[in-house]
Amino acid sequence: MPYEMTYSERTRYKRCQDSAYRAGEEAVTNLQAALALADLTLPSLSNDGPVAGHGFVRLGGCNAAFANRLAEVIAAGADALQCQR
Repeated sequence: MPYEMTYSERTRYKRCQDSAYRAGEEAVTNLQAALALADLTLPSLSNDGPVAGHGFVRLGGCNAAFANRLAEVIAAGADALQCQR
């Protein structure tokens, strides 16, 4: 006979899943805003729902030119952070 969660266990699990989903939504929003600053868009960027109690963001595919541009922006940002230290 399979184990059935108690009401309090189900409630705790649901809260954890809801929190993870919200974390994924926030991460998508933050990443979209950051990409917009660099005039970049990932059309398939989306919240993929909670996975193992954590937010999960689906980045999707992109062409090589976009990936290279994204790498340039990330590298420039990393260099700027190193200079601030």
